[in-house]
Amino acid sequence: MAREDKAKAVAEITEEFTSSTAAVLTEYRGLSVAQLKELRRSLADIATYAVVKNTLTRRAAEDAGIEGLDDLLVGPSAIAFIKGDPVAAAKGLKAFAKDNPALVVKGGYLDGRVLDAREIAKLADLESREVLLSKLAGAMKASMSGAAGLFNAPLSQAARLFAALQDKLPADATAAPEAEAAPEAAAAPETEAAEESDSEAATPTAEAEQAEATTTPEASAEGSTEG
Repeated sequence: MAREDKAKAVAEITEEFTSSTAAVLTEYRGLSVAQLKELRRSLADIATYAVVKNTLTRRAAEDAGIEGLDDLLVGPSAIAFIKGDPVAAAKGLKAFAKDNPALVVKGGYLDGRVLDAREIAKLADLESREVLLSKLAGAMKASMSGAAGLFNAPLSQAARLFAALQDKLPADATAAPEAEAAPEAAAAPETEAAEESDSEAATPTAEAEQAEATTTPEASAEGSTEG
């Protein structure tokens, strides 16, 4: 490989390291071209799978500030440069290796530290980011529903109380005028009876006055006769 080609390859691998969330180093000895294509297709959404030269990869890792990969860069090497969820990528590699034992996971790099093959296997056994987010969303929804229930319970009780009061108020409002009208109706005959009594009491007085008016001339005549 020409020097310019080597420099270009190192720059490309360095870029892959720096732009990836993680990297898994594998040995692909024994895999066919068709199997490699299948593996790349299975990881297409979360990782870029590339066959690399160990010497160039060491230089690229050094340029990217990554240390500790030298022991993993032995034999035929291919690296899965992970762009998405590292757990999902580890699961994909594990599933492919189960059906294609020729794929061997040697180790990887995640969050500033080198991982061995066992740690990559443990990573593959974790729940994926989507599952964790789904569970978190479910837990938050359940908590919010519980909180909403606590807040809504007193409000619903108050609403039922107000509704009951509203149903009761028209009945009370109708009953109140009837209660007021009853005493008035009872008082009316008493008032009429009092007025009739006053009228009867006034009648003799009028007759007495009339009698006095009638007898007064006669009394005057008798007085003049006596004189």
